[in-house]
Amino acid sequence: MSKKAFHASKLEVHFKSMRLDYPTPDEVFRQLDEEFHFTLDPCATPENAKCPTYFTPEIDGLKQKWFGRVFMNPPYGREIGKWMRKAYEECKIKGNCELVVCLIPSRTDTRWWHDYVMKADEIRFIKGRLKFDGKNSAPFPSCIVIFRRSKE
Repeated sequence: MSKKAFHASKLEVHFKSMRLDYPTPDEVFRQLDEEFHFTLDPCATPENAKCPTYFTPEIDGLKQKWFGRVFMNPPYGREIGKWMRKAYEECKIKGNCELVVCLIPSRTDTRWWHDYVMKADEIRFIKGRLKFDGKNSAPFPSCIVIFRRSKE
């Protein structure tokens, strides 16, 4: 029986995504919006904004004060940790938001997951893979993370 050697550099292609922008599937947003009634999308463009008020990359949601009921589908690259920190801090530490609902890749092996997601009020794992473009399944599992303002 012959054995084949696998090179990590070739395998990584299966676990990495070259895209950073995964537009929220309309049905996913509709269901969440029915439940939470969002007012702010801090990670949007005019073409994909889901809420009446949104921050574009030029406005930079990481530098803005968040408010209301926030829906966040952040860029999925290396910056995602900064977005998760911002969501956690704006809601749980500063209390600026009533809640922040995040659609994110389920990356339980990352530092940002353990630093921020594990402090969430609720984590909802999505069964199967989402179809962000309506055709092809995402190359990663997804989840919904919910931060609620702390009651004092």
